[in-house]
Amino acid sequence: MERAIGIFDSGVGGLTVFAAIRRALPDESLIYLGDTARVPYGTKSSETVIKYSLQCAKFLVERKIKALVVACNTSSAYSLPILREKNNIPVIGVIEPGAKKALSATKSKRIGVIGTSATIGSNAYGCLLKEYDAGVSVVSQACPLFVPLVEEGWLNNEIAKNTAKIYLESFKHENIDTLILGCTHYPLLKPVIAEVVGSNVGLIDSAEAVAEELKMKLAEKRLLNKKSGPSAYQLYVTDLPNRFEKIASDFLGGKIPSVKRIEL
Repeated sequence: MERAIGIFDSGVGGLTVFAAIRRALPDESLIYLGDTARVPYGTKSSETVIKYSLQCAKFLVERKIKALVVACNTSSAYSLPILREKNNIPVIGVIEPGAKKALSATKSKRIGVIGTSATIGSNAYGCLLKEYDAGVSVVSQACPLFVPLVEEGWLNNEIAKNTAKIYLESFKHENIDTLILGCTHYPLLKPVIAEVVGSNVGLIDSAEAVAEELKMKLAEKRLLNKKSGPSAYQLYVTDLPNRFEKIASDFLGGKIPSVKRIEL
């Protein structure tokens, strides 16, 4: 049996990455873990995020996966080096692909970044963007309430719209032309975010870039599934499987596998 690709996130946000990988690699089997009992990661200390990330990775690695995708920006900011050190399979985060995509999209070299408090506090995007292009100007904003809104399924109501206005109104005066959605939950709020920042600002969702990088890495390591046929998808959460199943079904569309609750 072909080995699967493992993907983890703090909650439902990583389904944006799951969906992009499913589109880019339709012949691959995927195992997704949402750590919904401990969401959000973005308000936790770096030590706690690393501990949780190692536990999520261990669960997936025990299922004999051939690659690990860290579909959480906070976890990518703090845990990627240690996850790579401890596992001898490709480990891909979401920050580097997102930064590269933003740099190829910007014309003015003025880039905005939104994310959880921990991701913005780590300055992972700012450092990486400057490393790739010293001439780039980066404006960052933490949007901690976006994750709970998405986890609640409040994607386009008045509360979501007002929250987005409060967080993002200031970007109108920053003359950015590109905005990195630095949390995999945020693409689910894309219409609301776009409405506030305006149509002249391109939104960067790292999910597509992550899927492209994963495909390239698997090809390089000769790990792509050679057999076409029905792919197996498994979804796990650490709490509230029914609510997760509803949001997953709405977002992914069609029939999804039943969501199983596990303990780490």
